[in-house]
Order: sequence, then structure tokens, then C-alpha cells
Amino acid sequence: MKEIIDNHKYERELYKKGVKLIAGVDEVGRGPLVGPVVTACVILPVDYHLEGLTDSKKLTPKKREKFYDIIMQDAISVSIGLRDEKVIDEINIYEATKEAMYEAINNSKVKPEHVLIDAMKLEKLDIPSTSIIKGDLKSITIAASSVIAKVTRDRMMVELDKKYPEYGFKKNMGYGTKQHIEAIEKYGIIAEHRKTFRPVTEHLDHLYHK
Repeated sequence: MKEIIDNHKYERELYKKGVKLIAGVDEVGRGPLVGPVVTACVILPVDYHLEGLTDSKKLTPKKREKFYDIIMQDAISVSIGLRDEKVIDEINIYEATKEAMYEAINNSKVKPEHVLIDAMKLEKLDIPSTSIIKGDLKSITIAASSVIAKVTRDRMMVELDKKYPEYGFKKNMGYGTKQHIEAIEKYGIIAEHRKTFRPVTEHLDHLYHK
């Protein structure tokens, strides 16, 4: 039997304490070989409900686009943070993700009273926060931020695909699929590739030791 997850529980507990401005924060793009890690910070109206809204990875691209438009229209605030491949290579993906999350929160036009974060802990945050494992399934606010981050990054990958169609970014979104890895072997790497990620590093090592 499928487990029913209450994705309003964390929000309800905070509403009971008088906290109204709750931000959800999530990231997309920690695993790809190309491009930035993108984060979103979303504040929804109190007791907001959107049927079917869940972790963006569990939604079809069409559903994500539909939810993106609804969230952008209904949310009190939506803001984005990102760190590109150069920063990721410089400070590592985990630290780059944190920086992008801080940026998304700082970019919020309304300051949240509490932040719900998917899995990560933001120690330097000056706002009360809760880190929730699988938060995009357990919190509607984090689910909303995961959709915004995912659609934002996917659109960036579609644009990059126009520039470099041979890598198939429109389909693989920068992840290391068979086609993508074969394209690296055939055409080499582009400026947007993360040089510290395998198999990009292996390709560079191979060139260096030729």
C-alpha cells in the first residue's frame, strides 16, 4: 500500500506558533557534469494547497512547467540563487550549493520568519531554520522551491543545447548519460563542463597523458 505523506505538517506546526512567512529552499543540479547548481527560495501563502505538488523529480516536465506558472503567480516571494561550474570546481559542489542557497534566501523580496531546507544545514543563517531529509516530499513549501529550481535549471540547459546540440543537454540536462559521455569523448569538453567531475577529469587526464 502506498504511503500517504502529509506535506503540510511542518508548515502547520509553524503556523500554530504564529509563524506565517515560511520559506522553502531546495537545490537542483548537484549531480550533472555541466553548468550551475540552482537553488530556489519560495514563500507561499498561509495554508496554501496545490493538488499533486511534490518533489519535482517525481513530476513530468509538462506538470513541472504547469506548477511553475501557478507557483510564480501565487507565491508571496520567489527568488533564485546559483553558482556556476567555475565556483563548483573551485570550492566543491557541497559548498557551492550552500552559497547558492544563502543567495536565494538573501534575494527574497520578503524576509522569511522560518526556513525549511531540503536536507542541507545552513549554519550561518540568521533566521530560524529546519533541515528536513526528503523535504521535497514532506513539505509543500520545499516542493514548490524544488519545482522552481528544476524548471529554471532545465531552461538553462535547453538554451545551452542550442549552442552545443551534439551533447544532448535538452534531454540529459547535463547529467552523465551514455550519449553525453560519448559526446565528450568525440567532441571534447566545453567551458561549461565541471572540470573536477568524473568523467570530465578522466577526459582531461587522458589528454594530458597522451
